[in-house]
Amino acid sequence: DWSVYILRCADGSYYTGHTKDVAKRLAVHNSSKGAKYTRSRQPCEVIFTEQHATKSAALKRECQIKSWSRSKKQALIDGK
Repeated sequence: DWSVYILRCADGSYYTGHTKDVAKRLAVHNSSKGAKYTRSRQPCEVIFTEQHATKSAALKRECQIKSWSRSKKQALIDGK
């Protein structure tokens, strides 16, 4: 299974990604070896995850979420 995740960074911004292991990926983001976006915004915390059966499905969902406004992402996080 693949996961799509949203991180909240120390500055309050959101980062969306996909992985097979969310905990391992979070550790990479918080070790200064993750995405360029998160390197200067540590620490990060996982605030949303969603499971997908295939990498293709996870990538499509990640792209969809990345295109959304902050308020729409917040509604997803809040379960609305």
